[in-house]
Amino acid sequence: MNNREIFDQVADMEKQIGELYERLGELKGKLSSVLEENHRLQVENHNLRNHLEQTNQEKEKQAKESGEETKEYLPGEGRDNLARLYDEGFHICNLEFGSPRQNEDCIFCLDFFAKRK
Repeated sequence: MNNREIFDQVADMEKQIGELYERLGELKGKLSSVLEENHRLQVENHNLRNHLEQTNQEKEKQAKESGEETKEYLPGEGRDNLARLYDEGFHICNLEFGSPRQNEDCIFCLDFFAKRK
């Protein structure tokens, strides 16, 4: 290997290092904006949870004053209803919702359950 080949290899490596440094700078900028957005969303989520909690407390207070019973929404309640419908032989997928299944499993309905776990 002569001196010219060694010099060319060093120049190529220097060019590659420069390109990597530029890519690293771009990634650092993207990471910075993702972290900022993440922080903003965490603050917004915290504020929304506080607002929801206050709203629920106000509703409970109003219900107690008027003598009504409050019914809490259970997150799995709708899913349980859909599972019951599917077990009874009806489609729950968006393609054929409510139509009879004719004693065979539907991959779209089953996919719905797989996504919600």
